Amino acid sequence: MCIPNDRSGSSELFFLRTFLPRRLPCATQTLETVCMRILARFMLSASDLTHFPPPGVPEIAFLGRSNVGKSSVINSLVGAKLARTSNTPGRTRSINFYEVRRAGQPRPELLFADLPGYGYAKVSREISADWGRFVDPYLHQRPSLALCLALVDSNIPPQESDGQLMEFLASRERPHAIVATKCDRLSGNQLRQAMSTLGQAYGGVPIVAFSAKTGAGKEELWNQIRAALSQSQFPAV
Repeated sequence: MCIPNDRSGSSELFFLRTFLPRRLPCATQTLETVCMRILARFMLSASDLTHFPPPGVPEIAFLGRSNVGKSSVINSLVGAKLARTSNTPGRTRSINFYEVRRAGQPRPELLFADLPGYGYAKVSREISADWGRFVDPYLHQRPSLALCLALVDSNIPPQESDGQLMEFLASRERPHAIVATKCDRLSGNQLRQAMSTLGQAYGGVPIVAFSAKTGAGKEELWNQIRAALSQSQFPAV
């Protein structure tokens, strides 16, 4: 477990309306209120229940198959290389927590939680053991978990393992949304067809088409996060 100090771990991030309402009266839409500077840093890695940080602020969990692009989505959202990307599927074997706060705020206002990937044959047995040991308890028991973002690859048909994840989250009554990654690889018609197929497979679940490469869907995904924060029993400070 490693907890870096604030000065060495923080990264100055792009300006974004992260913790603000979607619309503000025109009289209050100044540069200062609409565009807030966001800071984020690695907090700790947890491979055991005892390693989880104490619940205190809302948490957003990122889940998905190995190589679906979870780290790239996180990095795109915050505008910096916060989460490490890897060409080796299944490398993440712990829950990585990241603090997110507005500039000027002394404490984190929410946490991003990057969960281990699943569905890669060479490590599936070990990942399954991890899920039973600490991932399942995190998703089932964590009181500060405000939203689960289920990442799926928009370039391939709906996968059985992804469907099982949706059923799992629904059974735990966890608010969740789908992020269809790598949408920049599809033409307009292909993307519309892919979104339609995903909508039929996972009816009733919000779906955001997202590209870490072009930034498509970034603001829409932040909207989903903001909506979840407003409903959380652990409101952002």
